[in-house]
Formats: sequence, C-alpha cells, structure tokens
Amino acid sequence: MGATPPADNVLTDRLLRSWLRCRRRAWLDRHGDPALRQWTAHRNLMLDDQQRCFVALLPQKPGRGEAACAVGADGVVGLRFKGKGPGGEALEAHPPLLRRVSGRSRWGDFAYQPVLARQGRRMTREHQLPLALMALLLEQEQQAPVTEMLVVGGGGRRLERDRVGLSAGLRKQLVDALRKLRLDLQREEPPDLAADRRKCTLCSWRQVCNGVAASDGHLSEVSGIGAKRREMLQELNIRGLADLAAADPEQLATAMQRFGEQHGDVARTLVAQARCQRSGQPERLSSRPALPELIAAPGVLLYDIESDPDARHDFLHGFWCLPRGSDGRWDLAAARYQPLLVLAEHGEPRCWQRIARYVSRYDDWPVLHYGETESLALLRMAQRQGISEQQQAPLRRRLVDVHARIRQHWRLPLNSYGLKAVASWRGFQWGQSGVDGAHALLWWRHWQGEGPERRGSSHALRWIFQYNRDDCRATWAVADWLRHQDQAGGS
Repeated sequence: MGATPPADNVLTDRLLRSWLRCRRRAWLDRHGDPALRQWTAHRNLMLDDQQRCFVALLPQKPGRGEAACAVGADGVVGLRFKGKGPGGEALEAHPPLLRRVSGRSRWGDFAYQPVLARQGRRMTREHQLPLALMALLLEQEQQAPVTEMLVVGGGGRRLERDRVGLSAGLRKQLVDALRKLRLDLQREEPPDLAADRRKCTLCSWRQVCNGVAASDGHLSEVSGIGAKRREMLQELNIRGLADLAAADPEQLATAMQRFGEQHGDVARTLVAQARCQRSGQPERLSSRPALPELIAAPGVLLYDIESDPDARHDFLHGFWCLPRGSDGRWDLAAARYQPLLVLAEHGEPRCWQRIARYVSRYDDWPVLHYGETESLALLRMAQRQGISEQQQAPLRRRLVDVHARIRQHWRLPLNSYGLKAVASWRGFQWGQSGVDGAHALLWWRHWQGEGPERRGSSHALRWIFQYNRDDCRATWAVADWLRHQDQAGGS
C-alpha cells in the first residue's frame, strides 16, 4: 500500500458510497492490494435487485450513452460523467439509470433525473449522497438543473418510489462528505476499524480487516460487544480484549451501571467471555444436559431454511434425516437429505402440507435447528394455515434450537456463536468453500429465471441443496459435540 498516484485523485460515486458505509473500506478501495480483495455475492444481489426495479419502472429497454439522451429516450444507461466539485475537486459518477422528465436541457424540451435502486426497506444517506453527486454532474452535462431525484425499491414485486429533492441542505451535506472523503483518502494509513463490524460480512475486504482485528485484540472481537457497548468500554479505558480480560468484573459492573443498569448486569459476562477467548478453552455454564432430547430419541431431523429476505420468502426447507441404528449409535451412513422447495406457483398451503406430512413421518424425533429463524418461520406458517395452538403444541415441543442450548450451557472461546464459527471450531468443513446464505440466494434467483416456463440452470439448484444440506450437517456437528459433553459430564 503506497501513496496515491496523481491520476487516482478523482472522487467517484462508488468511493463515496463505500466511505458512507465504512471510512476504512473507501481507503482500501483506493489503496488496498487488489489480490487481497474477496468476491462477495452482495454486489451481484444488488445488481439483480437493480435490474428488477428498473424493468418495473421502465418496461421498455433503455437507450445507451449520450446518443440516447440526444434523441430523448425515456431511459438511458451506460453514461459516465466527469466534472468539478464546489471545491474544485475532480469528480466522476456512473449513474445506473437516467429517466426522462419534463424540463429543458441542451438536448431539447426535456431533461433527465438520476435513478438509484435500493436494497432493504428504507432509504439512507448511502443512497441520497451518491445520488446527489450524480445529479450535480448531470446538471453540468445537460446544462439544466436537477430538481428531483428518484430512489426505487421492491425489486419489481411492488415498486416503491422515493423522490429526493436536490435541496440546498443536501448539497451542503455532499460538499462536507466529499471534503472528508478526500482527507481520508490522503492518509498514509487506513482509518480505524469500524465500530460496528456486523456489516463487515458484506464487504470484500473483510478478511483483511478480520486479520487486523484479531491481531490487535479489537473489542469487536469479543462476542457480545457492538458499537455502543464498545464506546462505553472505551470511556472506561478498556481499549481491547486484553484490557477486558484483565478487568475486575465487579468493578466493571459498577462502572458500567452509569450507562444503565442492564449494562452493569452484562459486564461480568463480557469479562468472562474475554477471558474464555484469551484462554482458548470452553467453559461449562450448567451441569444440566444441554440436549436431553437426544438421550432416547430413535433419530433426529436437522432443519435449515434458505430465504429471500427482501421478498419475505423462505424458498427452501431442508431436512437431514439421521436415524439411530439398532446398536444405539447414530447411523451417519443411513442419513438422508430431503429438500422441500417453496415455489410461488404451488402456494403456501401445498408447502405446509408437504412439510407437515414429512415431519409427521418421524413423529417422535426431535427437530434440531440453529437459531430461531426456522422455528419462527415454521410456526408462523402453521398459524397462517389455520393450525390451532393446541395442534401446534406437539411441533413446538419437538423444535430444539441448538444455538440457544449452546448459549445456555457453554461459553466458547470464539468471537461469534454463529453456525459457521462454532461448527468450524468443531472441525466441520463445508463442501463449497466461502459460500454463505447470500450465495444461495443468488443461485436461487439465477435458477428462477423468468418464471416456471423459463428456469435457469439446474446446477444452481444443486448448489443450493448442497449448501443447505451442509448447514444441516454442521448443525449436527455442534449438537453431537454437545451430546458428547453431556455424556462426559464436563469439558
């Protein structure tokens, strides 16, 4: 990582958006070693959402380049604007779409507004300020003001439109953000790690920053510490994992009560977690068995869901059926995976019937899952299908959250209690390297294609099934460790 070459002093909309998400990310985008950057599915999902939104907004194919602007096309893509900012800085923007609106520009009796697609359910500064930069350069290009910009969302299911005025206040915010971005990019060393590192899972630089966090003993490496709690600890001169592990839990609890009684209560747990991570040894929290349901069970169903959160659609319910042999051992060789796809054309009633029928075949088997997502999704589906609370009760009793049991019975030397972290700690390996739920969602959208008559490659569906099956097997890897600890009666 060296000094910024003079040719790289241009500030772009992409750099601005990176900076709004994380100051360190923007610096790495400019100065980082590209070989250390990892591909993530997040950007591809964003582009897929963008395409769906733009098709819903403008069903006809947009024109391309300045030639399309000259003839007044309803939509235009493929433009790159260059210009100067209020402070004389070189700017560049690549608006994903321009939409024709009323007005007058150098091209004729019409003008254009920039359009941005958003993911999620609300608009943020990450949308507004890059859009304002596009509008600023569009004004210079079309020689006409941009009074209003457009943010669309919903992926075409129910297109949502947020109109954003290019107000004096927003222009001022843009000028201030560009100034701070420029200063950060001129630094010889990157800005500090983000206070809240939960978003790092979506970033292509996550492995670089994870390495720094681990070597520095960053407070975010301690499970249970987010941005606000980190700020509180830093006010008390707790700067890293080593400081926290060395702290007196009772004194820290008293000191943290000034931020609220609940923070005092959690202080002892944070110190214990830091000490556990420092020692590298798990710590038993309860003498009771973590999974008593497995003691006499003839078998177990491992259950995992794959979802499209923006569409609020659980598209795959996967079960790994693991029986116990006649000798009392768990028969891994006889285990079978059963994927149940939820297709829009089938309808939820049919999906519920298939799941209920499958689960009822193993009536006295516990259903293990990792985290509350699966149980909530299944029981809410039952409620929507008119299944009474009394009828749901047997299913509720069978659902066992392995994540909750881990947290209740064990303290682990890990910075996360997520399935990937805990199962990997136990030596489990996924068959597909680096794959996560975002990859599965991207494969799902590829397979869906344009509808039942025009599906995508069946390879994508097989990849989803393999990933989901491995998640089920990873859940068993954690449950099996708990079972062994229950039998041993200790660590």
